[in-house]
Amino acid sequence: MPKPVAVFDLDGTLVDTAPDLFAALDVVLRENGYESVAPADEMGIIGHGSKAMIEYALTAQGVDIDPERIKPMHLRFLDYYEAHIADGSRPFPGVVEALDRLAGAGAALAVCTNKYEHLSRQLLDALGLSGRFAAIVGADTLGVRKPDPAHILGTIERAGGDLTRAVMVGDSRTDIDAAKAATVPVIAVDFGYTDTPVAQLSPDHVISQYEELYALAAPRLGLAGA
Repeated sequence: MPKPVAVFDLDGTLVDTAPDLFAALDVVLRENGYESVAPADEMGIIGHGSKAMIEYALTAQGVDIDPERIKPMHLRFLDYYEAHIADGSRPFPGVVEALDRLAGAGAALAVCTNKYEHLSRQLLDALGLSGRFAAIVGADTLGVRKPDPAHILGTIERAGGDLTRAVMVGDSRTDIDAAKAATVPVIAVDFGYTDTPVAQLSPDHVISQYEELYALAAPRLGLAGA
């Protein structure tokens, strides 16, 4: 019998990773003679990956995007970030309680992220969260990444479920578009990393705190209290 599955994005949804991502970006830019960027200027690009963050920062400074320039900077970013992955990153308020309530009602939990899988696992390990998830699927796990719906569908399958009893929780257009394409209801948090207010992206629901999640997810998942 397939399990009900709650799928979560990672950066900007489960964990506030911006402090460590921008610290890594700052190191890379300064080491290569470029100016730092204000986090507020680049918050919406986080969900597109670390390479996109570097490209955006350089473009903003009028620098041509040359793959030969980007490659060593990206490798340095990943090296520094991995060494400092949880210096400042923390779960958003209410995350642990929300995960425990869903799991206690019988839902399997999963992560579907455009972060590399090994970095996702390392981060969740450092925060003591990885054991809560039946599947942790990164950008390099399945050969596809959001907004490709196969990323979400593959995550649900790995968690032991199917799309008839699944829900996606995310913070960006990438999450919402992927969920819609997969025909999975999507709940958007309004405190994540996006340059467009999530309500304008037409998710099924928007929440401002994790205390609101269970009541919205339970009916789709067939959990008690729905």
